[in-house]
Amino acid sequence: MIYADNAATTKMSTAAIDKMVSLMREQYGNPSSLYRLGQSAKEVLEEAREKVAGIIGAEPREITFTSGGSEADNQAIITAAKIGEAKGKKHIISSAFEHHAVLHTLKKLEKEGFEITLLDVHEDGLVRPEEVEQAIREDTALVTIMFANNEIGTIQPIREIGAICRKKQVLFHTDAVQAIGHLPINVVEDNIDMLSASSHKFHGPKGVGFLYAKKGIRLVNLIEGGAQERGKRAGTENVPGIAAMAVALEEAVANLDNYTKNVQAKRDRLIEKISEIPHSALNGDREHRLPSNVNFCFEGIEGESLLLLLDEKGIQASSGSACTSGSLDPSHVLLAIGRVHDVAHGSLRLSISEETTDEDVETIIKSVKEVVEYLRGFSPIWRDLVSGKKAFIL
Repeated sequence: MIYADNAATTKMSTAAIDKMVSLMREQYGNPSSLYRLGQSAKEVLEEAREKVAGIIGAEPREITFTSGGSEADNQAIITAAKIGEAKGKKHIISSAFEHHAVLHTLKKLEKEGFEITLLDVHEDGLVRPEEVEQAIREDTALVTIMFANNEIGTIQPIREIGAICRKKQVLFHTDAVQAIGHLPINVVEDNIDMLSASSHKFHGPKGVGFLYAKKGIRLVNLIEGGAQERGKRAGTENVPGIAAMAVALEEAVANLDNYTKNVQAKRDRLIEKISEIPHSALNGDREHRLPSNVNFCFEGIEGESLLLLLDEKGIQASSGSACTSGSLDPSHVLLAIGRVHDVAHGSLRLSISEETTDEDVETIIKSVKEVVEYLRGFSPIWRDLVSGKKAFIL
């Protein structure tokens, strides 16, 4: 089997598994308890907080542990909205191709009277900083732009956008779920006020993440109950999962240079050879993209059939976000960059890792070419395109 869907989730690292299992067996106390076993768990929890904070250039008290990126996105956006509302500011800026954890939260706030501006991301899948600046108004409470897109992998000019928000005194949040552990991030240098992260995207466990909120930002609670996480996220902390996340992130960042060099070379090989398929197109900018991400559209085929036949050949891939894989609608990300419905339906996302070998890459290239040709062989849409009844788009 060749696993090429690391944007959906990653295999847990051995170090993260070992840490998690060890704690579940030996340090299973509740970190809110006063006796020795509980305080030992508390020490593990705070050590993980210090480790995570140090990696992104934050202070430990600026880190709140969550169940993952979606919860962190929700808490960050709702917090900024409530802070803004108290000052009479009810305008929020985002982009048209954010993760649904962001878009659906914004839709909810829109029903509560907030005005939402969704910026275009253009054909290259990039937000323009100058357009962010032009969109900011006196009543803007928040700008939220993802660090790297989860489908097409484009890396946004976060530092520049953050600097604009700083100048305009507007809170800036970034969904960094796809970026952290894969790109260098420093919340101070990148001018970030709030940042969301999820452990299972960098070889940690599922169901664990964190929210960075700059000192002075009073988080709005999503979950009420006990006084855990400084009273901002009730519920007994998942100490083994949190500690394993910290280990996985530390490992990923320590290996970042080697990872980038190794994986990016394989990514470029995939892009080069898959581009040889007639009437295909790479989605998103070729240079400003995650080292692991390859996303193509192929005219005249359906993405679902492509995925099923690749699965038969032992290749695990996707057509886009795992969160919307059951939907029959084309990807909102591909529509946002200008792909028409017929083309957007024929998409393929390959997201590789450091475990992907050169042999795997060649197998993927060969298999994608074979499956696309096979599917086009009995596609009525393809016959219409070839015969001239319909015009090619790509």
